[in-house]
Amino acid sequence: MGRERTLEEDDVTTLEDEKSRASVISFFSGCGGLDLGFEGGFQYRDQRYTRHAFRILKAYDIDQYCKATYEKNLKPPFELLDLSRADVKRMPAADVLIGGFPCQEFSICGPLGGTKSARGMLFKAMSRYARHWRPKIVVAENVSHLTRLNEGADLKGILRSFANAGYRGIVWRLYAPDYGVPQARNRVILVFVRSDIKGSPQPPKKIHLINGPTVEWAIADLLEICDESVPNQSQYFRAAVAKRGHGQGDEISPRDSPGYTVRANAKSRVQFHYELPRRLTVRECARLQTFPDNFVFPFAATRSVHQIGNAVPPVMAHAVASSIADFLKICG
Repeated sequence: MGRERTLEEDDVTTLEDEKSRASVISFFSGCGGLDLGFEGGFQYRDQRYTRHAFRILKAYDIDQYCKATYEKNLKPPFELLDLSRADVKRMPAADVLIGGFPCQEFSICGPLGGTKSARGMLFKAMSRYARHWRPKIVVAENVSHLTRLNEGADLKGILRSFANAGYRGIVWRLYAPDYGVPQARNRVILVFVRSDIKGSPQPPKKIHLINGPTVEWAIADLLEICDESVPNQSQYFRAAVAKRGHGQGDEISPRDSPGYTVRANAKSRVQFHYELPRRLTVRECARLQTFPDNFVFPFAATRSVHQIGNAVPPVMAHAVASSIADFLKICG
């Protein structure tokens, strides 16, 4: 299953073109935000994000609902798999490994178990794959608090795990609005380069040096739409007031600046519209995360917002992928 793509010039590829693309394996794929950014070939608002020279061989995640959303929108094969127990030897070799390993144990809003918890140790699935298959580069995404948790001890442990696998680590701290995302989202990108490869990829170039795109820019055209003429626009969590916490809850979305971070807890962490007396719809949350409108979330609001909040914004992922692609051109 896969969604129909608009046949833009950059989407038309030959078999020879496909073979020349760098192969990618995706771990902790979720609904596919990071994967879509690495593939490219999508449109968000009025901008076309070109196809990258990457070919995703396979995506892995344990969540059956994410599998359904992924397969509705993306073409790569998706396998349900518990990556904590997975035999990486049975997986395909690839040039690049990508993944947003679970962030809950590193988040300031989470239990803060860090790498001492079972969920916090899931990053090791990626270092095991790297040790066995030796991809040229590994790209991992997580919350920015990872770098500060336990005075940096958790980050050092992750870097050490990849160093033992034969990789040197680079830490990028990215603020999503700098890359065209209308949402005040801070994230860390961990880039691991195989030790025999010289040089390092450069962080993606910022395209918004002041403020960044606004909530109004992202969703104003949806103001009078309350049906499914735009997919998922009729869906929202119908609660009057939510508990406060970490800048969300019953906060009203700012009109003239990037919005609050879209989080995975749809019941207590989804902000209200800046003008209408309701919470943001599933599509409006997807807009703040830079999913294109033809990326459809097939479930009820709670589950869909959970997937959106856990995702990597595709537009930011596209910027990261551009930097990785440029580096691979140089290192061969």
